[in-house]
Amino acid sequence: MAREQQLELGIQAPEAAQSPWLRVRDYWWPQQTLMYDRVMLWLSLGLLAISLIMVTSASFPVGERLTANPFYFMIRHGMYLLLGLGLLAITVQLPMQWWYRLSGPMLLAALAGLVVVLLIGHEVNGAKRWIKLGPLTLQTAEVAKLCFVVYIASYLTRRFDQVQENLRGFIKPLFVLMVFAGLLLLQPDFGSMVVMICIVTGMLFLAGARLWQFFAIMIGLAFLLTFLIIKEPYRMRRVVSFLDPWQDPFGSGYQLTQSLMAFGRGDWFGEGLGNSIQKLQYLPEAHTDFIMAVVGEELGFTGILLVLVMVFALVFRAMQLGRKALHQGQQFSGFIAYGIAIWFAFQAMVNIGAAAGLLPTKGLTLPLVSYGGTSLLISCITIGLLLRVDYEVRVATMRVAPLGRGGRA
Repeated sequence: MAREQQLELGIQAPEAAQSPWLRVRDYWWPQQTLMYDRVMLWLSLGLLAISLIMVTSASFPVGERLTANPFYFMIRHGMYLLLGLGLLAITVQLPMQWWYRLSGPMLLAALAGLVVVLLIGHEVNGAKRWIKLGPLTLQTAEVAKLCFVVYIASYLTRRFDQVQENLRGFIKPLFVLMVFAGLLLLQPDFGSMVVMICIVTGMLFLAGARLWQFFAIMIGLAFLLTFLIIKEPYRMRRVVSFLDPWQDPFGSGYQLTQSLMAFGRGDWFGEGLGNSIQKLQYLPEAHTDFIMAVVGEELGFTGILLVLVMVFALVFRAMQLGRKALHQGQQFSGFIAYGIAIWFAFQAMVNIGAAAGLLPTKGLTLPLVSYGGTSLLISCITIGLLLRVDYEVRVATMRVAPLGRGGRA
């Protein structure tokens, strides 16, 4: 039977008769209705796989030095990864209405956690950011970011008109931000505070706040951040070392100069997986804040480009999802997706920019990639949230196909 006659009768060609390009297209962008975003899921799993490989490679020397077990950090990262995948699976099952109802208690729990960590927190390098829970270590700032995004999304849903029409609705979430910022500065965790500022300003802008209000708060926050940088000598040293790290290559500019040497050695295709020199006790925090330097040295520019494309493709899918949810009238889900996209994009930009010498170092992890138990768990939960939002949007847009011959749809 000719192909034209098959199409007229509604008979689809067998899969084997399709071209390879059509099969690839139908797999990633299927014409039939799927109940989840296949692209987002595979991007997330791909980044988690890269994370396990690169954390294992980057942490061998420090694991051997600290614990006499080169696989120590790989085992811990794998444990957190399995737990994170479990949390992702649980999160997908929870309806968005559940998160909406608990947005207030989550905000209070986050504030309580930031207070508790100041009282009983585990101190590392002069900062109290972690709480020991048996074999696990909880970083309260990472939990606070998630709770903050959920609360701001619920606030914008409840006060959408006020945010657009009067100054009071615009300012209210900024008071909550000030409380969070004050607690984070006491730890101190300047990087997480900047992330939260970026999240709330971005979400208010996308919610339709007036431009003069948006630019006024941006100018005010810029002055505040500048004051906070000048006030603390260690923050000022970071800015100065970022501008010219070679002025003090064995002092304040040590991390950045070692990171830049790692990028330089990587060239286009890298030295090969496991062959990094800078991770051999030269580059501090090679498996956490500066993991992209090890990626650049071992996998080269191609490896950096792969990670960048995957991260920002995930951000782009989240932004698209937020727009779809808002068009469907699911405001809370839409603002959640927008908030997570802003969070991931800004934190990835700062992490990679700091490692490449484009931005001052802030001690922020690369979502889904860097070593860090709490960061990995929260990142997995956020991916579960995005998949749940996508599921509910697809359910809302799904239409029942008309019955054909024999009662088949």
